[in-house]
Amino acid sequence: MSNYKSKQNKYKNLFILGIIWLLGALCDRIWFALDRSVPAWDQADYLTGSLNYWHALQNPQWFNQEWWQSFWLLSSKIPPLTYIVTAIVQNIFGIGPDQATLVMLFFSAILLSSVYGLGTVLFSETVGLWAAALCQILPALYLLRLEFLLDYPLAAVVTLSFFCLSVWRMTVDKGVFASFSFPTSPTPPTQWFWAAVFGLTLGLALMVKQTALFFLLTPIVWVGVGALRHRRWGRLLQLLGSLCFSVLVFGPWYRTNWLIILTSGKRATIDSAIAERQPGLDKLESWMYYWNQLPYQVSLPLLFVPLVSLLIWWGRSKFASENPKLETIPSSKANQQNSSLIWLLVFCIGGYFLSCLNVNKHERYVLPYLPAVTVLLAYGLTRWRSLFGQRVRWGTFGLAIILMLLNLFPVGGVVGGWMTQVLSPNSEHYPYMKAEFPHQQVIGQIIQTEPYLRSTLGVLPSTGEVNQHNFNYYGALQNFQVYGRQVGIRKKFVEQDARSLSWFVTKTGNQGPVKEAQALMVKTVEQGGNFQLNKSWNLPDNSQLMLYHQQTPTLEVRQTSQQNSQAKIALSQVIVPEKAPPGVPIPVSYEWSGSWDELQHGLVLLTWRKNGQIIPNTDSWIHDHGIAMGAMHPGAKKPEGTFQVIEKMAMLPPSTLAPGTYTLDAIYLNRLSGESYPLSVPKVTLQIDPQAPAIQAPELDLVTQLETLGAQLPKGTEAVTQVFDEVGRINQYDPIQDYLVQARLTLEYRLQHFTQNRDWAYALALANVLQRRVDGAIASLKQVTDLDPENPYAHAYLAFVQLYNWQPRTAEKSLEPSLAKNPNLPEFRVLSGVAALMQGNFVKAWKDLSTLRK
Repeated sequence: MSNYKSKQNKYKNLFILGIIWLLGALCDRIWFALDRSVPAWDQADYLTGSLNYWHALQNPQWFNQEWWQSFWLLSSKIPPLTYIVTAIVQNIFGIGPDQATLVMLFFSAILLSSVYGLGTVLFSETVGLWAAALCQILPALYLLRLEFLLDYPLAAVVTLSFFCLSVWRMTVDKGVFASFSFPTSPTPPTQWFWAAVFGLTLGLALMVKQTALFFLLTPIVWVGVGALRHRRWGRLLQLLGSLCFSVLVFGPWYRTNWLIILTSGKRATIDSAIAERQPGLDKLESWMYYWNQLPYQVSLPLLFVPLVSLLIWWGRSKFASENPKLETIPSSKANQQNSSLIWLLVFCIGGYFLSCLNVNKHERYVLPYLPAVTVLLAYGLTRWRSLFGQRVRWGTFGLAIILMLLNLFPVGGVVGGWMTQVLSPNSEHYPYMKAEFPHQQVIGQIIQTEPYLRSTLGVLPSTGEVNQHNFNYYGALQNFQVYGRQVGIRKKFVEQDARSLSWFVTKTGNQGPVKEAQALMVKTVEQGGNFQLNKSWNLPDNSQLMLYHQQTPTLEVRQTSQQNSQAKIALSQVIVPEKAPPGVPIPVSYEWSGSWDELQHGLVLLTWRKNGQIIPNTDSWIHDHGIAMGAMHPGAKKPEGTFQVIEKMAMLPPSTLAPGTYTLDAIYLNRLSGESYPLSVPKVTLQIDPQAPAIQAPELDLVTQLETLGAQLPKGTEAVTQVFDEVGRINQYDPIQDYLVQARLTLEYRLQHFTQNRDWAYALALANVLQRRVDGAIASLKQVTDLDPENPYAHAYLAFVQLYNWQPRTAEKSLEPSLAKNPNLPEFRVLSGVAALMQGNFVKAWKDLSTLRK
């Protein structure tokens, strides 16, 4: 009979928990149905990330290692679990911002179930239900349920992991699981099961965001130290086993992206904190920041009423303990409750202080400890057993619901506004219900103007409503045909930015937190004469949005015939000046024709050689690239017929090139099939004359720029800094970095079929490194060391990539020629120290790394 009643109560509680989730879900979806806003910076960036994984999962290759490599590289800085789950949701319900936010309902279910389980395990089922209910009405939680950010999913998965850790911790203690239907003396399989589940959820938490460790580290250490102190070796072994299991979950992504994580972590924390002028760790303000935010995150009624209840209950319990005749709670139960309170405080306080160590602070960064706080608050609310206590509990809960509705919907008028300002300040978040923003129309206008091209839109303003991230997101919704990028943020790159993109967006009025160079960039676009206004739109704030297009487009793609397309590519016209000097860009125009597939997948290897000379020779230069720079985009479906592509580009003959008359040789290479064949070239000659005046030319194509940068690598450290500075610039112009693929495939072909050219080998290595093709990078750098064996930097580059690939012993051997030639160079010493450290040779690592301080 008791088992039947217990099972009945369990189903009743789960039914109540489902009702709590459903009511919260209805409130959230009503808010989204009313909201007509566009996602801001981070929200749009994360939404785009989910689309990237959605696209990748349309054609998964589960047993292809290269596919997995590219899959993990889709998000190099941010762990992708939220993106992946959202991709699955969008695969079911369709793509779009409203469909993507449905994933928050899934994470809400995880959060409420975990909080309910945590409250039940530590205290009682009543506490668990109240904690779940409070999670729905806590301002910090319900506000972030309405934003596509990582913090709410992180809070859900961290709470799940902490719940599993709590269950495992309690299974190894006797007699504490009567309320959770566990045996009082759990068997080892049960303990190992919960240890494995904790390891799984820990891995999942770290796949949501790296900061999950801020909240889970302290309880893990607490349990581990306790096991050591009491010599519970089995318990310690289970904990270590769970941690090893978690590595299997998060390891593949972190192993692939560990270097980017380290470098981007500094920018995201220290650099951002400096830019926002946040107080350092030596300031009390830095340590009190999250404490001061707590009343806003919880609301005053939900914070103070439970705390007062806890204080009164603690006072009464203390008085009762000092008077045994009045004691009503068994000592064993009191000890269990005290242990549970301490465990919750370990989690919350540990998470608080580790979060404070992050100098870049935001109130949402501590969201993961708030669900545990709701368990404490629920425990406080349920300390009142009397009728008065029940009225206080329900009154507080009802007031919190009213405050939530007043904060989310404009229904309270003056009185409601006054209530929220007093009792739940800084939590107003109404849906935007005014005129819609024209982002979709802007993307549609670009596609209508250039239907066969993938376009990059330079977004010059940076406000919450108009920024590069949300234009990029709406472009991604249109089959990834338009990408938004912020350019014009560095003065020295303004001219190159303006010459490298065909589309720009500007606006009047507020420009957002843009830098000084932005005004110069806007002036260059609007008044420089190279762009014309394509279309404009009125924005809801009475400002105007303007779309500018290049007057003379660099690329043109036209459909010339609907009939059967020709089998091979034809080069029908090449336009160059009669004469030009070496060492400066020369304008050139190529006109190609052929079928869509042959053009879209086509790479061309163009060699300008001295008339009468045989390839290879020193009197030549190359102008390899993808047809239309790889920017041909099929749109919704692949076009049929014959197409014409006109490229207006620039090429760069070497400054050491001998004077004379040069002619063109061309080879076609299909990037998918590998098929290649020579192309007939129309009669064209170019005279290289050092005395000829320089001719105004477009910006160099990105492949040529990459090859020029690769030729600088033999110079060493200073050249590397410049190279990566320039790479950061040109990556903005080609958001999918297809120019790296073009350079890699054409250079591989040349090195295999033409000659072993040192500069080509360096450029190929650079292309592989930037694509993070580790095996390819190692192979190309080995080729570099063969072609440039006396250059110590060549061997150091190879050692660096091997360290990145976790091959310290091989890297140490590769570094030997570098250290032999220049043993005191700091960069070589760092690589040597890291190689020693990764092999566990701490003495050598200390010796190498300590020399840097001298």
